[in-house]
Amino acid sequence: MSPHGIALIADDDEFFRIALSAILKNQLGFAEVVETGSLDEAIERLADRDDCSVALFDLTMPGMESAASLGAVREVRPDIKVAVVSASSRRSDILTALGAGIHGYVPKSLGAQELAAALRVILNGAIYVPPSLAGQPTGPAKPEPAAPSTAPMETPQKRAMEFLTPRQREVLFLLVDGLSNKEIARKLRLGEGTVKIHMAALFRSLRVRNRQEAAAAGARLLPVVERR
Repeated sequence: MSPHGIALIADDDEFFRIALSAILKNQLGFAEVVETGSLDEAIERLADRDDCSVALFDLTMPGMESAASLGAVREVRPDIKVAVVSASSRRSDILTALGAGIHGYVPKSLGAQELAAALRVILNGAIYVPPSLAGQPTGPAKPEPAAPSTAPMETPQKRAMEFLTPRQREVLFLLVDGLSNKEIARKLRLGEGTVKIHMAALFRSLRVRNRQEAAAAGARLLPVVERR
């Protein structure tokens, strides 16, 4: 039995998934690698399986609005190691991902041996960040002068809507429509337990305490065309 159990890769680049899967199996000793091509598919596979010990995510696949979307993954499985393997070397992406609670940020530009070494650091319990980050200033950047604006201030809930995954938006839409968890599960062809996980992530993202408050927020914030 592999000391690390099962790994999950979420990346819409099939060829990179194959290469990363080979590294995980041949160099890091994983017995099985689950491959997915979108954020929502990854969340649903993680909800269905309790034997995954690590999940690796790209930042440019369907459903991934930004590195902040990884907060939903941490909601689903706080017990596993979550890391980004991305072509992006932007400091903002790295810091946003780390702020979402991930265990490492690995550049795709690394060679196979370096990539395996970076993943080994994560599996051993340390946080991996690209060496390039260490060479950048860590202090806060000087803020740009704010341009005068007449636009209304965004509420935290409105901003949170931008980071909901497509599946979470579907669940919220059906909640606004009055469906129960069982009915939502049937409509979306999901397990009822998976719907509960998406619902819990919605409550946290929208800062609400129950279904009624979530439905009220959704009715107010979802575009009218989406609710028809």
